[in-house]
Amino acid sequence: MTISSFAEMGLIEPILRALRDEKHEVPTPIQAQAIPRLLEGCDLLGCAQTGTGKTAAFALPILQKLSEGKTQSRSGSPRALILTPTRELADQIGRSVRAYGRHIKLWTTVVYGGVGIGGQARALSKGVDILVATPGRLLDLMRQRLVSLNNLEIFTLDEADRMLDMGFINDVKTIIASLPGKRQTLFFSATMPGEVLRLSEVLLKNPVHVKVNAVSSTAEKIDQKVLFVEQGNKEALLLSIFEDPAVYRALVFTKTKHKANKIAEKLNRNKVSAEAIHGNKSQSARTLALRNFTEGKSRVLVATDLASRGIDIKGVTHVINFEMPNEPESYIHRIGRTARAGAAGSAISFCDSGERQLLRSIERTIKATLPIDKDHPFHAPHAIEQRPEKPAFAGRRFPKSNFIPRRGNYRPGAGAGR
Repeated sequence: MTISSFAEMGLIEPILRALRDEKHEVPTPIQAQAIPRLLEGCDLLGCAQTGTGKTAAFALPILQKLSEGKTQSRSGSPRALILTPTRELADQIGRSVRAYGRHIKLWTTVVYGGVGIGGQARALSKGVDILVATPGRLLDLMRQRLVSLNNLEIFTLDEADRMLDMGFINDVKTIIASLPGKRQTLFFSATMPGEVLRLSEVLLKNPVHVKVNAVSSTAEKIDQKVLFVEQGNKEALLLSIFEDPAVYRALVFTKTKHKANKIAEKLNRNKVSAEAIHGNKSQSARTLALRNFTEGKSRVLVATDLASRGIDIKGVTHVINFEMPNEPESYIHRIGRTARAGAAGSAISFCDSGERQLLRSIERTIKATLPIDKDHPFHAPHAIEQRPEKPAFAGRRFPKSNFIPRRGNYRPGAGAGR
């Protein structure tokens, strides 16, 4: 049976009311597949990339099952634990859980490193139903006996492959060793490398399998293009792009923290409001940068791959890869920051002669050849050398370029990204 509304899933009225408040009308594929089975109490193995709506897919069943239970919240003893790799993602999930549960009397607490532990300890001492945590801070709290997982009913591991990439897998295994044997487990990962798959086999009991949007896919509504440019001209090209007001909320990705800072400073000097976000920033600075970008106080957020997954910022019109990522999957997660919730968006990639191999790896992964846009003032024809003349995957059509030269400046079309 095809599910076309949240009301068909058996969700309770307080949750349906919160979904209406949030303007969520039609469930995404992962929500339609996962929520009914999770409400039945099944374990779940979900293979889904960011932007598919998986936060609601696990948050709604957690809220409903806890609200229907008779157990009261206890000091430092959560009934549900959502473990996630980054501070920003933990904060985002916490906000979503609170929004979906606004009409239910459940306590949600978010804990992560980079900030003082005292405030988090006090919040936990007042009682907690749902705990959203990063691995390192959760272990700190457990070692100080400020958190106990003995009464846990539901465990959710989100972004499992990212946990592996960031070196948290041993911390995750230590936490898993403290979980009660009787629980419901939800396991989500965008990809399933061997170690992640083995971990899922240890954690899950007869799980339901849900797979949505394979990692090799990219959002259909993202207009993707590659611009060949000399490395030394990339900053000038970037400034040219921002002459068009249609590029009004953009994420710019770099490989290094130093480059992110440099680009943000360059943009600000040229009257393009920008913030940088990366691992060397304090938690308060990262939170402020995200808030300013989300609220439209800054037009540009310059980021390392820290921000490429798990951050749901509404209204991002453009993603600009100032530097091509080393891993093809990072390209997919980067550009997934735009064209969210059914909106359109643009992804622009700068490629110099030293990045041709990275571009080819991306094209093999997404099974498509990115259209080349030559209509910009810094086009470098020699940088295209060794690229196949014919598309790597014949038969795949792309929309024509909407990049229009204007008095020597680069302009991505009057309606781009709207």
